[in-house]
Amino acid sequence: MNKTILVTGSAKGIGRAIILEFAKVGYNCIINFNTSKEEALKLKDEVEKMGAKALAIKCDVSDEAEVDAMFKVIEKDFGGVDILVNNAAIDQPNVFSKKTVEDFKKTLDVNVIGAYIVSKRASKYMLDNKWGRIINISSTNGMNTYYPMCLEYDASKAALNSLTHNLAIQFAPFINVNAIAPGFIGTSSEIDGYDEEFMKIELDKILLHRFGEAEEVAHLAFFLASDDASYINNTIIRIDGGQYGSE
Repeated sequence: MNKTILVTGSAKGIGRAIILEFAKVGYNCIINFNTSKEEALKLKDEVEKMGAKALAIKCDVSDEAEVDAMFKVIEKDFGGVDILVNNAAIDQPNVFSKKTVEDFKKTLDVNVIGAYIVSKRASKYMLDNKWGRIINISSTNGMNTYYPMCLEYDASKAALNSLTHNLAIQFAPFINVNAIAPGFIGTSSEIDGYDEEFMKIELDKILLHRFGEAEEVAHLAFFLASDDASYINNTIIRIDGGQYGSE
């Protein structure tokens, strides 16, 4: 029986690339979206043309009732989730003076509390089977790359790193929990809206002198989910081309 993977926020960008990486080898793929319905349905068709089974499910991961409803659909069709990638995230960059408490709370709700809710629900099946993988998509913004214009996003990713460590301890020894911390990845959501001068400054901080590709993050996620990575646990792995600190 094929394993099943759920990638939250997987209609576009890194999440989409991860779904396609696992679909190549026949994983059952759960595509989660909240607003990007058209993109999610197109990805579902693409996965099915590759010969893998797929579901596209609308769910706000910060809403516990919606998450529970999503898992009931998954469990009906596939029994449960073997591999969870917590990728869903929002970023609301703005100058400090225009930031609001509501923005901060919303970012934490999706980026951190959402990962907690989905992980807790997914872990039931994994613990019953005594095998599972949880991979959180963090960011170098949660480590030592900071931008006041997206301070709530940075804080959420630092919190996600902490959550990774705690979940690894909580679910040991049956579920490996790790996080991937990408630097600048060349998806439209990552680079749109920044001016040319800012992008040049950021590019100069990357030792490989290029932005990453979503597929490169997907390759790492696939490795962490594999038996080849069975002894990797409770770890935050940077994938940033050798990026060094920002102010």
